[in-house]
Amino acid sequence: MANRALCHRRSLQVSRQSAQKRSCTSISAASRFSAAKPVAADELGSGCSPDCCSQRMGYLKTQLPGVENYRGFHLFVSLTFLFFLLSLKLENKTKEKLQKQICQVVLDHFEKQYTTELGDTWTSIRDVLTHPLCWQYAVLLNKFSQSAELENTLHVKGYHPAFQGPLPYLPASLKCYIRRSPGRFPAQKHQAGKLKEYYLLNAASLLPVLALEVKDGEDVLDLCAAPGGKSVAILQCAYPGQFHCNEYDDLRSRWLKQTIESFIPDPLINLIKVSQLDGRQIGDLQPESYDKVLVDAPCSNDRSWLFSSDIQQATLRLIQRKELSSLQFQLLRSAIKALRPGGSLVYSTCTLSKAENSDVINLILNSCSNVMPVDISEMAKAVSQEFTFLGGTQQHEILVLPEKGRAWGPMYVAKLKKM
Repeated sequence: MANRALCHRRSLQVSRQSAQKRSCTSISAASRFSAAKPVAADELGSGCSPDCCSQRMGYLKTQLPGVENYRGFHLFVSLTFLFFLLSLKLENKTKEKLQKQICQVVLDHFEKQYTTELGDTWTSIRDVLTHPLCWQYAVLLNKFSQSAELENTLHVKGYHPAFQGPLPYLPASLKCYIRRSPGRFPAQKHQAGKLKEYYLLNAASLLPVLALEVKDGEDVLDLCAAPGGKSVAILQCAYPGQFHCNEYDDLRSRWLKQTIESFIPDPLINLIKVSQLDGRQIGDLQPESYDKVLVDAPCSNDRSWLFSSDIQQATLRLIQRKELSSLQFQLLRSAIKALRPGGSLVYSTCTLSKAENSDVINLILNSCSNVMPVDISEMAKAVSQEFTFLGGTQQHEILVLPEKGRAWGPMYVAKLKKM
């Protein structure tokens, strides 16, 4: 009897250990999908005991053929549903994170200024600028590293050419693709000795390049060239006789050099001059040396400033913002000196600020008797299907306003000619 009792107790102990192992296996499997929160048994769809499940499986085996894997299948479906729920939670957390990154100091400042300058239009612009999940990115193809497969992939993913209308200037070699839905095409990493196939950018960034109308053999100055997207775009359009890319800031200058190395082949890259001169002095150092000058000036950069992570830095930026228009004016004066008579200049910023846009251009026109405005309204009309523009501007200027589905900009563009 004692031996029988001992055997019975051992049998019960083994049964309990077996049940615990099965239970632990289920919980372990679930925990891999449940991040930080323990999953309750009923969430897994296995809220009954192992014995109960065995009885149910025994019944089902007699009723349904091939049901031995029923429990495993049940657990798989439950875990798949849990994974789906966790994916939704992760997406919501990502959205919340992006919202939390908005710098309230900057937003309050913009709210006050742009409500005054833009009225009700600012509300829709603000909704785009403060929600990165609705932003769009254009894909500028690199003609020096062409890929037919890439174009096919873009078409499959719903991309179409950004510029299709009868523009005054649109070289066949400039290929840029966009789509109406938000999202970003995968970026390519910099690899020494290997050219990238495409450059991701805000499609509105190409409008200053189209307005500049560079032709083969012309001497061109990109006065504030970093990070290099517009320089790369210029070289997609034409082969300048002399191409001078300048960037005063040391860190941004290194960024510019890396961009050029990533997109331009050696034979051509050797013809590009990269300098770190103070843009305000280039006109005196190299007077009347260029046919075309692009001044993509340092500015408030509304998109970037709204997501400043350092509140103290953001506050300092807002204080120093008043000085930007003076810097922009000096850069334009220098650019005009660097232009040959008959040469053209394009000024651009990525801010909505009137003080940094039309006010600066008006000051130049009023103070420099040797420059005149150039009409770019035909270009704006030709691309109006893809871009939204502020109404009421002069014929020599445009301001791209971001809106949902056409989230390009802000981008201000003005064109002048030296007489």
